[in-house]
Amino acid sequence: MTPSDPLSTTLKKTHGIVACWRLLRAISHLLLGLFVIRFRFAGFTPEHRQQRVIRWSREFVELLGLQLTVHGSFPAKGPLMVVANHMSWLDISVLHASGYCRFVSKADVKHWPVLGGLATGIDTLYIARESRRDAMRVVHHIKDALLGGGVIAIFPEGTTSDGADVLPFHGNLIQAAISANVPVLPVALRYAYVQGGQLATDTTYVGEQTLPNSLWRTVCAPPVRAVVRIGQPQTAGGRDRRVWAVDLREAVCRRPPSPPIPNPP
Repeated sequence: MTPSDPLSTTLKKTHGIVACWRLLRAISHLLLGLFVIRFRFAGFTPEHRQQRVIRWSREFVELLGLQLTVHGSFPAKGPLMVVANHMSWLDISVLHASGYCRFVSKADVKHWPVLGGLATGIDTLYIARESRRDAMRVVHHIKDALLGGGVIAIFPEGTTSDGADVLPFHGNLIQAAISANVPVLPVALRYAYVQGGQLATDTTYVGEQTLPNSLWRTVCAPPVRAVVRIGQPQTAGGRDRRVWAVDLREAVCRRPPSPPIPNPP
């Protein structure tokens, strides 16, 4: 079959229609989520808010064409810090679909169209990564949230990677868990193509990619499985933040490889 074959042309058109339909439904879901946050969230109990976030995230991940597989489970309550590797803006929805947590994110996210409003509405903590003073401020806020029984999630790599390896973990924000004397839960994320099980490249958000381009690549991708492997909580045990950051990275890297997914019949 050559690119000029009628069948090839038909398949391309069909694929484009499916991608556009996914995109339209995903954008509608985003706007609906923003409406609920702005006009209804205030009337929900904290437990209801958390359940709505989890359900909304699962629906959003499904609308984008991702299949979610979760190994393990989040503790029902805090105080707890969650650390995970970071590959995409998708990571937040994938983690929220696995269990509720409050995220620490780069300050730029606050100004993203729609997504920024959603992130702010669910009490995301923002950090200016280039500012040491702001990092100290955020550490204090994380500590207070942990002492209040919260579950706080951070991406210690400080940026996204292509998923082939886990970048070094920075220990600055992990200091909050030490100061609050709470455990940290390592979580490993992986995106793999359903057919064959290879590492998915269409879902990454790295380098100079724009958010619209990344979203379009995601909805155009062949079926992708988002795999979440939840480890065992660990306490500092006398380790300082730098040593603990290294050990937490090793815990994330020790995730067993996901077995190849059999090709569909």
